[in-house]
Parts: sequence; C-alpha cells; structure tokens
Amino acid sequence: MYNATEQFAEFNKANVANATKLAALSIEAAEKLFRLNLNAAKIALQQGVEGAQAAAAVKDVQDLIALRTKYAESGVQTALSYSRTLYDLASEAQAEYSSAAEEAWANYTKGVASFVDKASKSAPAGSDAAVNAFKSTFAASTAAFDQFQKATRQVVNLADASVRAAAANGSKAAKGRRAA
Repeated sequence: MYNATEQFAEFNKANVANATKLAALSIEAAEKLFRLNLNAAKIALQQGVEGAQAAAAVKDVQDLIALRTKYAESGVQTALSYSRTLYDLASEAQAEYSSAAEEAWANYTKGVASFVDKASKSAPAGSDAAVNAFKSTFAASTAAFDQFQKATRQVVNLADASVRAAAANGSKAAKGRRAA
C-alpha cells in the first residue's frame, strides 16, 4: 500500500535542503560584495591621500589642471572597474540562484510525477479519468514552465550581452578622451 506521508516527508527534506543551499549561496554572494566594497574603500582612501599629497606639491595652475585631469580619468576608470566587477558578481550570483532553482524544479517535478504514479496505482477503481486529467494538467504546466524558463534565459543572455557591450564602449570612450 502507498503511504503519502512518506512522500510528503521527502518533499519537506528536499525543501530544507534547497533552503539551506540558497542560504549558503546568499552568504557567499554577500561575502564577495563585502570584499569588493572594502577593497573599493581602500582604493578610494589611497587615491584620496595621493591626490591630497599631489595637490599640496602643485606649484602653478598648469600643474593643477594636469593633476585634476589625471585624477578625473583615474576616478572614471576606478568607477568603471567597480561597476564591471559588481555586475560580474551579480551575474554570477544570479546564475547560481537560477541553477539552484532549476535543480529544485527538476527534483520537484520528478517527485510529483512519482507521487502521482504511486497514488494512481493505489487509487480506487473508476478514478482513471481524474488521474489522467491530473497527469495531463501537470505535464502541460511543466512544459509551459520550461518554455518560460528558456525565454527568460534568452532575455537574460541578451541583457547581459547588451550591458557588456555598453561597458566596453564606455571604456573605449574614456580611453579615447584620454588620448585626445
């Protein structure tokens, strides 16, 4: 005889495992973000001290203008580098979350399919139509979700390519102004 309680216990175990995995991913992403921000603060402090020392050593207006231009370009490059790294961290975290969600969904669909199969074998006589209707509905919703997932992945890839192209153009523009 089929015991539904065992199946629900398995679903609960899987949910706890997924929640633990997502929590670990979140903590890892937060650690990376903290390290990035701490490093950015160190760089900002270092550049501020260097800029103050250089400004104190300025002897004429031309030196001051050159110094201002140098630190403005350096600030732009630092900001571009920070945003690029921040975007990479966010993209990496999003990919890990998506992977975990896809794995959880795959396990869930397998579990529900197994549950339905076992339940249909021990269902009372005459319930075939209801079981088949549920199986059909579940298969259709799974297929729809898979299509949605594929479309979402394509949109994310397109957005990622656009952001990377914009960042590359921004870097080229900043380098071009420096050369001019």
